[in-house]
Amino acid sequence: MTVAVRVPEELSARVPAEQRGPGLDRDAVRLLVSRGTEVSHHVFAELPRLLRAGDLLVVNTSPTLAAAVDGWIGHARVVVHFSTRGDDGRWAVELREPDGKGTTRARAGGPEGTEVRLPDGVRLVLEEPLSGRGERLWWGRVSGVPRPETSEPGVAVLLREHGRPIRYSYTERDQPLSVYQTVFSLPTEDGTGSAEMPSAARPFTARLVAELVSRGVQFAPITLHTGVASAEVQEPPYPEWFAVSETSARLINAARAGDGRVIAVGTTAVRAVESAAGDDGVVRARAGWTDLVVTPERGVRVVDGLLTGLHEPEASHLLMLEAVAGRAAVGRSYEEALRGLYLWHEFGDVHLILPEEDPHTERCSRNCE
Repeated sequence: MTVAVRVPEELSARVPAEQRGPGLDRDAVRLLVSRGTEVSHHVFAELPRLLRAGDLLVVNTSPTLAAAVDGWIGHARVVVHFSTRGDDGRWAVELREPDGKGTTRARAGGPEGTEVRLPDGVRLVLEEPLSGRGERLWWGRVSGVPRPETSEPGVAVLLREHGRPIRYSYTERDQPLSVYQTVFSLPTEDGTGSAEMPSAARPFTARLVAELVSRGVQFAPITLHTGVASAEVQEPPYPEWFAVSETSARLINAARAGDGRVIAVGTTAVRAVESAAGDDGVVRARAGWTDLVVTPERGVRVVDGLLTGLHEPEASHLLMLEAVAGRAAVGRSYEEALRGLYLWHEFGDVHLILPEEDPHTERCSRNCE
């Protein structure tokens, strides 16, 4: 890890911004802005004045799932975190233990053949680890889900009836699923979505989006379904399903060809767009699984800037930030966030990384000779 950061417990955002006082909305969070190693302090409602006409925000439309379901292995209670739906109908799941505080702690995965009893007579059978890198996530097959008369997928019924959002110990209490949906989230026909909220977009409100549009800022929707993060140990990202439409590809390419900056809202948007970009930097419509890990060595081909939450740094997240901003800039911004007592995690403050100079001038100096 390239940046050593320990986040004091008191800087964890325990409740959403709109619950911290009367009259507050989701955009009542602070905004740290960095251009290289130059840092300035703002509130999120100032975002329209920090961007300019022609800029393009790439936003993730993946809905957040009520992905945590109580279950039992024998007489022992467990909590199943539904992470990712595979093409064969199985789900990648993580089994955790209740900690007596309304949240969970890690437990050993497996073994193969373990049966978990879920509500309404549903069964989950673990079949194999997701990968050879560890046994935290397992592929499991669900059976016995009562399906309604509609064609709604079975696990979607289970999550809707018995699931709740995944919650970590730094939060104060359970929240309704609506708190974990962003203004950009859209339901999916197959019941898939993100196990954890694409949280960089959480501070956006309909009013703020309207103001951005009125100032000439555009939006390019993409989809990337995020899986369950590891709360205890660092692990490289697992493959995730994404889609970049033909329309969004055209918008991104047009912004790059003009005077606009392509700014990803969240690391999920970076992963999706960069997965759809060719070696020539042109984004093409794509859908499928991506195992791309964005590193400084690989670099970014499309993204000029990034809006991201403040999270305790883990290796892959930091490497992506360094690919966009550079190591010195990332280190400086983390120092300022701690010094300025910014709030961290999914209900916390946010960080806008902008290029130091116009990216198109830099591109032309490299590619237009």
